[in-house]
Amino acid sequence: MKALVTALALTLCAVQPAAVDAGSSQAGKPLLPAEQVAAFSDKVQVDLAARGASVAIVARKGRRASELPQGVTYTHVAFWVFSQIKRADGSSYQGYRVYNLYQDADKPMRSSLVQDGPADFFAGAHALEAGIIIPDPRLQRKLLKVIASPTYRKLHNTSYSVLSNPQTRQFQNCTEHTLDVLMAALYNTGDAAQIKSNITAHFTPQVIKIGGLKRSFAPLASKALTTEDHGPQIRTATFGSILRFMKQNKLVAKSYTLSPTRAVGI
Repeated sequence: MKALVTALALTLCAVQPAAVDAGSSQAGKPLLPAEQVAAFSDKVQVDLAARGASVAIVARKGRRASELPQGVTYTHVAFWVFSQIKRADGSSYQGYRVYNLYQDADKPMRSSLVQDGPADFFAGAHALEAGIIIPDPRLQRKLLKVIASPTYRKLHNTSYSVLSNPQTRQFQNCTEHTLDVLMAALYNTGDAAQIKSNITAHFTPQVIKIGGLKRSFAPLASKALTTEDHGPQIRTATFGSILRFMKQNKLVAKSYTLSPTRAVGI
């Protein structure tokens, strides 16, 4: 493991992050200095490698805490997969590739699956803090198989909603896709209907409290804020609700927040 960390530290690219938006969108202006973002991205990579993570679930803060509903801390979640990465010149190095679902910039009710780098992932952060879940080793192996298989793309629903209901297949956001892939790995199935059935039976979504008037006008502000796939109560998948589910079922090797100065268990 020491050799892995050393190799990663020597080969990390402090690349300039592509422009990304605050939530789960790939478009927009970087919010923090590129050098700080690149340095923090490298720190997260080295930390994950030091812990032996082949795959991790990582979240970023894309909006100020005051702008988020109660119980929600992070706005974007993705899988980080330790990989052999090719440079433009044909050479390669070891590092983490980030497997995202991003909201399309020109079509906000659509999404795409995009692989990018750690610096791209954090370019849309309001604060350099990562929420990190390292699954237990057995689950990591199962997740890697799903991510490398056609099932990963098969589970993508291009109809995007910020507040998608994880128990239905009407819409999807980045966190719901992460949950769907997690359930595919746990239950050895690529059947979307079965995955939704398992989510309904075993996963407790985060309740989002939005007043009736605000809820009514939300779709006018952005069609991607629709709540038409919900009943009286809005319930969606979040980093926190995925962490609670994984802890309850003893699926976590380590969970923590990482900032430029410290790591804190959660």
